[in-house]
Amino acid sequence: MNLPFFIAKRIYSDQGDKRKVSRPAIRIATIGVAIGLAVMIVTVSVVLGFKHTIRDKVVGFGSHIQVHNILTYSGSDPHPICMDDSLMNVLKNIEGVAHTERFSTTQGILKTDEDFLGVAFKGIGPEYDVHFLKEHLIEGEIPQFSDSTSHYQLLLSKMIADKLKLKMGDKVFAYFIGDGDVRTRRYTVSGIYQTNMTRFDETLCFADLYTVNKLNGWNANQVTGVEVIVKNFEQLDLTEEQFITQINRSIDNQGNILTTETIYELYPQVFSWLELLDINVWIILVLMVCVAGFTMISGLLIIILERTQMIGILKAIGARNKTIRKTFLWFSVFIIGQGLFWGNVIGLGIVLLQQHTGIITLDPHTYYVSEAPMELNLPLVALINLATLLICVFVLIAPSYLISHIHPAKSMRYE
Repeated sequence: MNLPFFIAKRIYSDQGDKRKVSRPAIRIATIGVAIGLAVMIVTVSVVLGFKHTIRDKVVGFGSHIQVHNILTYSGSDPHPICMDDSLMNVLKNIEGVAHTERFSTTQGILKTDEDFLGVAFKGIGPEYDVHFLKEHLIEGEIPQFSDSTSHYQLLLSKMIADKLKLKMGDKVFAYFIGDGDVRTRRYTVSGIYQTNMTRFDETLCFADLYTVNKLNGWNANQVTGVEVIVKNFEQLDLTEEQFITQINRSIDNQGNILTTETIYELYPQVFSWLELLDINVWIILVLMVCVAGFTMISGLLIIILERTQMIGILKAIGARNKTIRKTFLWFSVFIIGQGLFWGNVIGLGIVLLQQHTGIITLDPHTYYVSEAPMELNLPLVALINLATLLICVFVLIAPSYLISHIHPAKSMRYE
């Protein structure tokens, strides 16, 4: 049997130990490890949940990759591309592509009897994946979007509806200015959505692809662009390379030059902001590991001082310093292990409670979400546990060398 492990286990399991200092020190060290681990689990879960929630909302509005006219870079006016069946088939057959959907955009003004508001109209067709819109629909229903007829139904954000005092079923006039004239359309508010992403909610509404194309003066094959959903977001760069090779700088049937952009290139400021959160995570992880490490060091030193007589006896009967150091390191592992257990219970409990109840709420105007999003990543939690254990044991190696300075004869008289 491993002698250091055996002795450490007997000491740790000795419930009859009446020592007045070491037991509180052990409890404090255990609590320090538990609190540190719980904070790390909650922090990582919140940041992962927040990043993925915001990312999914941005992707919901803009997809993973967009194909559009290269002239789009030169101004705000929409420039069409010819998206016929042959080009759509090319996009669908690119490796890594899961879904493609056409869209067209135009600018207009919504006007009621009391107010008016400039908005962006996004025209979408029947192939458009409305799963994201359904998830965030709070009133009404998703219109049946068409590319062959006008239903004159409008999907508005709650922010736009509140500004114009509109509700589901209301009629609203839309005015479009272009080519020296003003065109008017009368829409019915079919549904209201809310994502809390201000940059989108305050300006974007959804209509038929056919209507927007007519307002732009385009034919049935012309659209502003195509949104592409990839099969694996983690391999977005690989799929993008396929688009760069096959689509970028190619020419459609009407002579337009095509280009592609990923969601990172379309909204770089959003993803740059999300990347800054990683710095906060690392700071918190380092601080919590330091807290756990320092509490373990102080606890180990107190335990060594109170066990001085035992150390002297072990040395007197022939135990080597290395053996005794291993004994106290094993003893520390037991303390850390108990701290990790309770840290997991507390941390995972908070994460699961928030996931099922949403008890922790946030200001959606500031954080873009109404409740703290938490995503549980078990492999990452296991890695945090392992790293905490290894780091705490590693920082205890140096303090354990205090044992080498304990003299057997002097330790017998130590009180």
